[in-house]
Amino acid sequence: MGGRLASVGAEEALLSEGWNLVLTEPGACLTPHDIPPSSRFIAAPVPGTVADALERAGLFDRENPEPLNTKDAWYVCRLFDAQPGDVILRFGGLATLCHVFLNGQEILSSESMFTAHEIPVTLMGGDDLVLCFRALGPRLSEPGARARWRPQMIGPQGLKNFRTTLLGHMPGWCPEIHAVGPWRPITLVRRSAMSIDNVSIRAVLENGIGRLSVSLHADAENPEMLLRCGEVEQGFEKIGANHYSAILKLPEVTPWWPHTHGTPHLYELTLVSDGTEYSLGKTGFRRIEIDRGVDGDGFGLRVNGEPVFCRGAVWTTADIVRLPGARADYEPFLRLAAGAGMNMIRIGGTMAYETPEFFELCDELGILVWQDFMFANFDYPRSDKAFTGHVHAEVEGFIHGVQASPSLAVLCGGSEIYQQAAMLGLPQEFWRGPLTEDVIPAIAERMRPDVPYVPNSPCGGAMPFSPNAGVTHYYGIGAYMRPLEDARRADVRFAAETLAFAHAPQQKTLQRHLDVPAVHSPLWKARVPRDRGASWDFEDVRDFYLKELYDVDPAALRRENPERYLDLSRAVTGEVLTETFAEWRRKGSNCNGALVWTLQDILPGPGWGVVDSTGEPKPVWYAMRRAFRPIQVLLTDEGTNGLDVHVINETGESLPVELEVVCLRDGRQRAVGGSQVLILAPRSTEKLAATELFGAFFDTTYAFRFGPPAHDVTVARLRSADGGLLAEAFHFPLGRSKAFHDAAIDVKAVEDGGNWTLELQADRLAQSVHVDVPNYRAADDWFHLAPGSVKRVTLHALAGATKGEAPAGEIRTLGGSRILAI
Repeated sequence: MGGRLASVGAEEALLSEGWNLVLTEPGACLTPHDIPPSSRFIAAPVPGTVADALERAGLFDRENPEPLNTKDAWYVCRLFDAQPGDVILRFGGLATLCHVFLNGQEILSSESMFTAHEIPVTLMGGDDLVLCFRALGPRLSEPGARARWRPQMIGPQGLKNFRTTLLGHMPGWCPEIHAVGPWRPITLVRRSAMSIDNVSIRAVLENGIGRLSVSLHADAENPEMLLRCGEVEQGFEKIGANHYSAILKLPEVTPWWPHTHGTPHLYELTLVSDGTEYSLGKTGFRRIEIDRGVDGDGFGLRVNGEPVFCRGAVWTTADIVRLPGARADYEPFLRLAAGAGMNMIRIGGTMAYETPEFFELCDELGILVWQDFMFANFDYPRSDKAFTGHVHAEVEGFIHGVQASPSLAVLCGGSEIYQQAAMLGLPQEFWRGPLTEDVIPAIAERMRPDVPYVPNSPCGGAMPFSPNAGVTHYYGIGAYMRPLEDARRADVRFAAETLAFAHAPQQKTLQRHLDVPAVHSPLWKARVPRDRGASWDFEDVRDFYLKELYDVDPAALRRENPERYLDLSRAVTGEVLTETFAEWRRKGSNCNGALVWTLQDILPGPGWGVVDSTGEPKPVWYAMRRAFRPIQVLLTDEGTNGLDVHVINETGESLPVELEVVCLRDGRQRAVGGSQVLILAPRSTEKLAATELFGAFFDTTYAFRFGPPAHDVTVARLRSADGGLLAEAFHFPLGRSKAFHDAAIDVKAVEDGGNWTLELQADRLAQSVHVDVPNYRAADDWFHLAPGSVKRVTLHALAGATKGEAPAGEIRTLGGSRILAI
């Protein structure tokens, strides 16, 4: 995966125009001259995929995909505008078995989707460039090294022998859309006398001082070169033939932080060569270390010496058809991730490497990246030299492309290799191998020694998947349908995957993209993720918690009242997430992070994503946004010990706040309450018993059961010194269904400088308030609204909003039958 710093000062031209695609039977054509003139030529985008080209031509349906790895795919282009001369053809990524021809002569044979290539050639003018992607399907049945186990979730076992993405090969997880084609850019590079390449950058934070090291290769003899970062400049020294190096120190450096804990400060890097300035991009200075905890069994990250609770989600792809890599493709999803309070994204080993533009955005947004290398579940070849060569090229190429990125926080050898072997009953010596224990970590240590390395995800416990040590994939709550109390019982230390549910999208998404009866329609059920071979799916998992939290029969409810079934389904996964992260973020918890499976869906519908594939946040996204707040109040049920209140301040500043806790009977009448002024220290978590605020005993958890219950909800509010609401938390001692009330809500739309805000006030508790305003996206949704305060919800205008026109819509709640007009 070629790096953005491969060369400086050279002329680069993107070869994106004039490509045509031809599909032929496997092996029918050996060279471009064999392509029949009568073949159908289809205009093809580059970078792009066969699926993308066919979809644009109306010949491919991503919802009912045809196999794309059973034919040879030829990409043909005449380089009309390329001037004759010596150039370099740079191929960013070719999926997967590709032969490249220039004027009928083969100049490259590539066997890895994840390796970039630079080929020096001489152009004659009007040259023919042809790429042939050989059908991978027939090759998957070829015998290879004997495997000691076979993963269940992945289709063809022969995939372990080829360096290609597993996307499209995991039935039940994603549509079977195969990655074929020039999925990364093809560029034509002309070097000049001043060309600079092999640029290596390393930014380190040591004892508050930023240390920047840059080395490079320059064609010019003894050029005058300066490195500039911030207000500091440093000259280069010659350290070998055409090889130069500079080391620059910033004594008063501003560190880079994840956005939940500070400012993701970046510095511009500039190379000045013989008076001409060249941008080397941006970098940040931070220090990241693994914290194993007091008992040595933990796993957490310290950033700049401070413990950071990592929360976020696992990335899938911006578009499984196009597999795009531009900033515009990533930005909507990553901004929603940051907007939800996520400070970490994991790119799992079943996906594909993303481009430097992905990391540039994460650098800017302050999102840490956990990067798996693309190895998952298989028993990969151990002694195949060609395979090992591909691994070296792949790992080195990826790391080089993101060498200056401060957001890169963890490098991981792959996903569920150890777990797969362990779950099949194989002993520990079978789990580990040279790939993840020797080959990859040696390269990572050489190229990014500032980034911690983890051999596999999960790993670290008696079993790789044991949640009480190291890194786990925790699905006790979720797939294994354990009660919510299991979040504490399991003693999760760090969950690199967790809380997978079939999250129901907003109704407007379903109306536009999946307007079929929920659950009953085969089209609906096809979008529900499932583990291959399992007798249940992730909608069954969601239904389990629907019964647990709301005391309903999901099967009967969806038959008799499908609209209410969907609304409860939209609410329940957010409630489970809220309760679980409250447990993990409380004072005294051993958990240091958890990443939800997954960030985005691949197709519209009830998928794993907290954001649907159209870019619209699902109801659970809003719950995540509340659960992930850096300044937070939490309530945890401690049984006969009562209700504990936890107050979190992750910022670097002291924070004066007022904490109020009130218990309400019938959702409106104050049974007991109290408040306290606190000064929250920077990076701190405080715990108080609710009764400390009351000054007397009160059965907040209804554990003692002396007589009938005195309240049905407890509300905790955290306010700033000026009275602004910072965070809220809710506890239902009798369960959520016993606290349903038909609340009257006063709604007012207020305009301020062309922007609209809703002001809502309820006469009693309203659960899961849903704001539905066409052409607007509410800043908060599916929230609980308690009496006693005004809640302000900003409306963000979407494409269809009319400037100057007041928004109109409706508000509904789970507990009542009223539909309130805006």
